[in-house]
Formats: sequence, C-alpha cells, structure tokens
Amino acid sequence: MNRLRYNPTYLKIRAGIGQLALPLGIFQLVRTLLLPTTFDVILLILIVLLYVGVEFDWF
Repeated sequence: MNRLRYNPTYLKIRAGIGQLALPLGIFQLVRTLLLPTTFDVILLILIVLLYVGVEFDWF
C-alpha cells in the first residue's frame, strides 16, 4: 500500500479504528455470550467486519 496516496487524517482515523475495534469486539463478545439479544449480535458482527476490513485493507 502506498501511504502517500491517502490523506494523513484518513490514516489516523483508520489506525484509531484498528486499535479500538479489537477491545470493543472482545467486550461485545462477552456481553453477547452472557445476554444475547438481536442488537448485541448485530453489533458484534459489525465490529468484527470493521476490524477485519481495516486489517485486510478493505477500507
């Protein structure tokens, strides 16, 4: 990936998402295992997709 192509603000936001998504995902997984609701499951799926997307440079 050529880092000069992207806006520095975009790269900072992407790095922040990468750092926050994993702890939020773990917390949401524990919460979903203890009290599973439809909202919790959907939120967990969105957090996992966001984390995987940032890690594999889909965004």
